[in-house]
Amino acid sequence: MSLIDLLKNNTKTAFSFEILPPLKGNSFTKVCNIIDKLREFNPKYINITTHHSENIYKETENGLLKKINVRKRPGTVAIAAAIQNKYKITAVPHIICKGFTKEETEYALIDLQFLGVNDLLLLRGDANKLEKDQIAPGHGHDHTTGLIEQVNQYNQGIDLEGNQFEKPIVPFSYGVACYPEKHEEAPNMASDIAFLKQKIAMGAEYAVTQMFFDNQKYFAFIERCRQENITAPIIPGIKPIVFLDQLVALPKIFRTDIPGALADELRRCKSDEEAKQVGIEWSIQQCRELINYGVPSLHFYTLMATDSICKIAKAIY
Repeated sequence: MSLIDLLKNNTKTAFSFEILPPLKGNSFTKVCNIIDKLREFNPKYINITTHHSENIYKETENGLLKKINVRKRPGTVAIAAAIQNKYKITAVPHIICKGFTKEETEYALIDLQFLGVNDLLLLRGDANKLEKDQIAPGHGHDHTTGLIEQVNQYNQGIDLEGNQFEKPIVPFSYGVACYPEKHEEAPNMASDIAFLKQKIAMGAEYAVTQMFFDNQKYFAFIERCRQENITAPIIPGIKPIVFLDQLVALPKIFRTDIPGALADELRRCKSDEEAKQVGIEWSIQQCRELINYGVPSLHFYTLMATDSICKIAKAIY
């Protein structure tokens, strides 16, 4: 059953979360530790992020710097298959444009098809850490729409060279990202929503939002999407604050606003532990309001926040 079918058949607000593949050299056990803590809340699906390689500079014995291309978090495809096999929970690997060639994307699709992983989240990805020699013109997709076209073509049994092959028995189903506070590169919200509408028209079955802390911005975003006849489910992404410095870091990195009431509470905190508790209480209130609004699922970003998410989930489910 695809992710969209799981949501349609669920009578209550579903629970889901996103994990990162372990750092290179670490074991699958680290992923299992997170899932084992959260599986009691009956997650309908688990997202697995994808990370492109990065150029780093390492000092050699003669004191010179040598550029090395390193992928710090490999294994997205394998982790997705391992999760579905071990936990029988739908896995949704991220497929991204930036840092990957069209050929690498096709090989990932082939592997995922063989492994029975049929749900994807298609994203452009962050190009900030990529250097010019890692973005070869024409070899990769510049935008998610190009990635959607490739997946659609694959679903029709056509490879990158235009050759026919046996169509997948179960075609890939996919969602995309969206931004209640506007993508940082979009000139305005109208433009951003127009691109979302295009992706839905091309075949995306749902959208997952960037993290946000102000529900009113999500509600306003939903209203504008519905006015544009975007009827696909729009799943809110939730990130509990766990450190004091996230008051500054999250708006800087993710271009999300921290509401004044939350910012005031965090400024009164004297430690990360106090900030973590504030984050839990804020997220509980936020999630309860979203559930009352009737959202199809609450999607949690787990990085450094698994324990907080456990407490939030116990309070709301």
